[in-house]
Amino acid sequence: MRIAFVYNIRHKYPDPNDPRAQLETDFDDPQTIEAMIKNMKECGFDVIPIEANEDAYEKLKKNKGKIDLVFNYSMGIYGRDRYAHLPAMLEMLQIPYTGPSPLTEALVLNKAKAREILKANGINVPDSQVFYRKDQKLKSSLKFPLIVKPCCRGSSAGITNKSVVENEQQLREQVEFVIDTFEEPALVQTFLEGREFSIPLIGNPPEILPIIEVDHSVTPKGYKQIDSLEIKWIVEEEDKEFEKRHFICPAKIDKKLEKKLKDLCLKTWEALEIADLCRIDIRCDKKGKPYVLDINTPPGLIPPEVSTTSYFPLSARAAGIDYKQLIKKIVQSAVDRYTR
Repeated sequence: MRIAFVYNIRHKYPDPNDPRAQLETDFDDPQTIEAMIKNMKECGFDVIPIEANEDAYEKLKKNKGKIDLVFNYSMGIYGRDRYAHLPAMLEMLQIPYTGPSPLTEALVLNKAKAREILKANGINVPDSQVFYRKDQKLKSSLKFPLIVKPCCRGSSAGITNKSVVENEQQLREQVEFVIDTFEEPALVQTFLEGREFSIPLIGNPPEILPIIEVDHSVTPKGYKQIDSLEIKWIVEEEDKEFEKRHFICPAKIDKKLEKKLKDLCLKTWEALEIADLCRIDIRCDKKGKPYVLDINTPPGLIPPEVSTTSYFPLSARAAGIDYKQLIKKIVQSAVDRYTR
């Protein structure tokens, strides 16, 4: 089977102290892409690597007759709807691909719009407000502490220790930072302080893989209890023992909470019309009520020989699925969807 592997390369490692370095946080290091290609070839696939840059469309068009399926691991490069770029090209060229449609990808990237759809479908989401400028009035239902995020970014881009704000001055400063740095609106949400979970789903209909709990109680002193840029890109990578304390997989939860989490995931999958794979992040309030925070599709799929902290492969390993088996399951899921 011939697979075109479409991806984005990171040219600068994410740095919480360098705002411009955070613009490529969604992308992957060259060694990750090389390792993914190597694993795909070892699965028996004939791989055509294509970087998702401005030349991608011409390369896909040129190779159309040779491609059986595109493994879409791309994030696009420009604009608030960039996740939709490659799926839209593939739809135009009539080439089958892994993952959801252009519309779903655009919605998943735009946290504010995704939240609106989830809320309309009766799915728990945090109370939120979109800020297009720093002097907008804060709506009365939002009470401090709050968290400020870029509206259309993934991989914790723009989410640092300063993102959790305790007063008006901190709020205005962080909103201004997000708008100026990322040239997009800031999403301000109620800061949830309960347990946090990350839940991978695969297949159509989806199979829920072992739930990961992100244990914030082991967060090093001086860091906020959030999955921040500092935690993901500094602490996890510098302290290889930290992940053993930070991630609990399978999560130690009772059946009642497990059912609530799984129901939220399945409803989210259906509401956004996700396909093949995704990872859903959920956090509880102090009373234990869970809320959907974010949807990741495509989710990070870093091979374990590069990093063992990539959530989706970590959960798959807990289910007894090694990395090559995981890649094959994703491909087979897409193939079955196109051929049924």
